[in-house]
Amino acid sequence: MQTILGAGGDIGKFLATALSAYTNRVRLVGRHPQKVNETDELIAGDLQDAALVEQAIAGSEVAYLTVGLPYNASTWEKQWPVIMHNVIEACIKHRCKLVFFDNVYVYAKTAIPLMHEESPINPPSRKGRVRAKLIQMLAVAAATRGLQYLVARSADFYGPAARNGILNQLVLDNFKKGRRANWQANVHKVHSFTYTPDAARATALLGNTGAAYGQVWHLPTSEERLTGKQFIELAAAQLQVKPRYFVLSPLLLALSGLFSRTIKELREMQYQNNQDYYFDSSKFIKAFGFEPTSYMEGIRQTMLGNDVRG
Repeated sequence: MQTILGAGGDIGKFLATALSAYTNRVRLVGRHPQKVNETDELIAGDLQDAALVEQAIAGSEVAYLTVGLPYNASTWEKQWPVIMHNVIEACIKHRCKLVFFDNVYVYAKTAIPLMHEESPINPPSRKGRVRAKLIQMLAVAAATRGLQYLVARSADFYGPAARNGILNQLVLDNFKKGRRANWQANVHKVHSFTYTPDAARATALLGNTGAAYGQVWHLPTSEERLTGKQFIELAAAQLQVKPRYFVLSPLLLALSGLFSRTIKELREMQYQNNQDYYFDSSKFIKAFGFEPTSYMEGIRQTMLGNDVRG
């Protein structure tokens, strides 16, 4: 049995599909889980409930923590440590290995132009400090209680039906609706994006590779160095529309944040957008011989709403 905790998110569906290559027993856990594979087992509930988490992990060989909480620092500070505590306790009790699907918020501001697995952890944001606390909880549990875990880390992501994918939200969805694209801070800076089907396949592979545990892995991401403007032009060309865009400047975000909580939450993360943001996944690519999807193909599949490699 392999279990996905947070199966309803942007990664969960693709991960459930990918896990079918390794097992015919996949358990999907979330507030409103839905079957992906015919044999999937469903458990509905809140991961803040310790009893539910224990029930979900019982009998599992590997658990994948992919839950996505509302994009709010206060919510993260309150709920993430509880969820991680519950998951760690259940994994230790049931001798279940843990794969934590993480983002790059833990890294120092100076690491963003060239991020790799050894980049310094010194987050400048509230949300980043929450993520750093979770990594510390995992490390302590491994060192003192024998938890087997790995960290599967993704850059900002995009992909088919990725509701929270920033490239989807700012560019692809807007072009589909006949609107102009948006970009944050500086359209001339490089920005890496991880394609969700690639991330899911790689996460499943890591979870089923014994030697991968005890390490941080950057999930496979195109090595192309495209700027925001180039992403906009690439997407526009595929849809045969004009590459019209609007830059969400720091001043505009500050003003808009007075009226929108979501935009207010974006403000503290602008250090990731006003400089180059490059995500190096060469460790994974070399270890597993995995070729990441190109941005041209990834954007094409996202526009179609599917992924031909499934």
